[in-house]
Amino acid sequence: MSMSLREQLLAAGLGTKKQAKEAERQRHRDLKNKSARKAEHEKRMAEQRAAKAARDQELNRKRQENLERKERWAQIKQLIEEHRIAKPESDEYFNFIDREKVRRFPVDAALRERIVRGEVVIVRCEGRYDVVPPEIADRIREREPRAVISLQPKEPETPPDENDPY
Repeated sequence: MSMSLREQLLAAGLGTKKQAKEAERQRHRDLKNKSARKAEHEKRMAEQRAAKAARDQELNRKRQENLERKERWAQIKQLIEEHRIAKPESDEYFNFIDREKVRRFPVDAALRERIVRGEVVIVRCEGRYDVVPPEIADRIREREPRAVISLQPKEPETPPDENDPY
């Protein structure tokens, strides 16, 4: 029968039994370490896949939110375009506060009176201001509350103290 290379080297006197046992132990350690390294590599790969999946999920969520926001604003724009009340050609303006700045809107006497009585509401879309009926403003407010301009002053959060001299 043929002998293994190790047995042939031992028979030829090129190695000792001690060296053969040490080589066998080293081969066993290498195999054991290889399986441990492989398991560690698989674990790292699984963690990386999980992290990538989480990143992808977050990106998809943000992308979906962005699409929904754009869709809401497109609906708002369409509502305004379909139901806006024409701006009169006038040198008279209605001043109002939006985002802590005074804005103005061209009006005539009749439109000013309708705004004050609440028969029409000022709305904002893409930096432009228009007036629409209150029913349409309610539909716009459902989609984006910031698009409807409130002409009522905001109430202070805490009422003044009764004993406050000022």
